[in-house]
Amino acid sequence: MMGESNGRQLASKWVKTEALLTHPDIAEHIPPTMRLNKKNLLSMLNEHGMVVIKPIVGAGGHGVIKITKLSQGYSYTYYSLSRRFYSFDALVNALKRLHRGRAYLIQKGIYLATIKGRPIDYRVKYVKENNRWTYRAIVGRIAKPGLFVTNLCRGGTLVKGAEGISLSFSSDAVDSKKREMRKLTELSTKVLERKYPGIGQLGFDYGIDKEGKIWIFEVNTRPQ
Repeated sequence: MMGESNGRQLASKWVKTEALLTHPDIAEHIPPTMRLNKKNLLSMLNEHGMVVIKPIVGAGGHGVIKITKLSQGYSYTYYSLSRRFYSFDALVNALKRLHRGRAYLIQKGIYLATIKGRPIDYRVKYVKENNRWTYRAIVGRIAKPGLFVTNLCRGGTLVKGAEGISLSFSSDAVDSKKREMRKLTELSTKVLERKYPGIGQLGFDYGIDKEGKIWIFEVNTRPQ
């Protein structure tokens, strides 16, 4: 869909992820991702221990579920609700009731850096104006206590990107982490623009894990 000034919209997280995976320098920053089905979920949980599933079309953290393999059984966390299951089939049946037939994808779970125990991720807003891409914002979003999603509509707290990096790592890390996010943003934009001409604004959702690696969780063509 073409908007008056917003540019082309791409609702599917899957098509954007597929496009970005074609570039090796970007692919290493994307958590392993598959479409959700029973077989893929089992193999991802066996390999990674913790995964996140989310609707292929959706925003605002709606419908995002964290699933963990335990020493005995499995658990999921949906907003502030956590449930435990002793069999994989029981987990799958409960998930079916939650996602109601909508298409989902699975991503390897990332243990994000935190501030006072609350996970933080980052939104980089990049907009095309007068035929040039410019940065509108680099901000951090700290999850509401007790939640793992950081979205502001779910009670997350907004901070400047530099402040978030400084509080979750150190002030010495600010310049290098912001520089790396910008490099990934510009490279990813070139890939997406080549594949989908007409996009005019992008919102990149980045996470930095506890070891300091930057991950791209998703890219929005209608960033809030």
